[in-house]
Amino acid sequence: MGEMRQRLKQVAELTERLQRDYPTETKAFLGFLQKAEEGRALDLRIKELINVALAVAGQCEWCIAFHVEQAVSVGATRDEIVEAGFMAVIMHGGPAYMYMTPLFEALDDFLPEKET
Repeated sequence: MGEMRQRLKQVAELTERLQRDYPTETKAFLGFLQKAEEGRALDLRIKELINVALAVAGQCEWCIAFHVEQAVSVGATRDEIVEAGFMAVIMHGGPAYMYMTPLFEALDDFLPEKET
C-alpha cells in the first residue's frame, strides 16, 4: 500500500474513532463539511482543487492524500492538481514548496502518469 493510501486509511480510522468516542462533535464537523461542499457557485472539481492548494499550504499529508484522491475522482487532471499545489507555494513559500513532495506521492498513488 502506497504511503498516501495509508494516510487515507488513517483518516478513515480516526473518523471512526471520533464518531464512536465523540459523536456530537464529529457529527457537527462532518455536517458542516457536507453543507460547505453543497454550495452551488463552484463545482466540486474546483472545490477539490482549492482544497488541494489549502492542504499543501497547511502542510497536512492526510489532507493532501484525501483531497488529491477526491480531485481525481471528480475529473481533475494531474496538471490541474500540480498547478493548484503551486498556488499554495505562491502564497506560502518554501514550506509549501516542500509539501509538493507528498502531493506528487498522492498523484502517483491515485493518478499515475501514463507510460509512453
